[in-house]
Amino acid sequence: MNDNSRVKVAIGSDHAGFQLKQELKRELIELGYDVVDVGTDSEETCDYPDYALKVALCVSEGEASRGVLICGTGAGMSIVANKVKGIRAALCNEEYTARYSRLHNDANVVTMGSRVVSLEKAKSILRDFVETSFEGERKDGLRHVRRLEKLARIEEMYCREVEG
Repeated sequence: MNDNSRVKVAIGSDHAGFQLKQELKRELIELGYDVVDVGTDSEETCDYPDYALKVALCVSEGEASRGVLICGTGAGMSIVANKVKGIRAALCNEEYTARYSRLHNDANVVTMGSRVVSLEKAKSILRDFVETSFEGERKDGLRHVRRLEKLARIEEMYCREVEG
């Protein structure tokens, strides 16, 4: 087993993404990642915000390093996840966006559409996302760090804590 076993990835889907989630979960395990599956557990109709929030909270609270979310288009999951402070969710239905969302944006959640990508494409997107590192630590990547600092300031200014 490789060093990925120390990296936790949270994964979730709605009913439309359930079958693809199951396949991507197997792929992550085969790649050596520790996987936290937050559901859904069937193709029975459910609400995507519930599962997007669970994955986003796993990542924002440090229970997982990265998150994977699947619904029909990936859009709904992305919208919800990006409401959580500290989450940088990227809707990736091809590999280039997956790779560069990690390299330049240090995205920590990937969303995909089960009705948009094939299984093989989804696996390739997943691999690019989980295996690509943020290049902000490199001398030529400092511009990316500066941009993420601006993003953090925007979150501080406009994101409000929810009172229970």
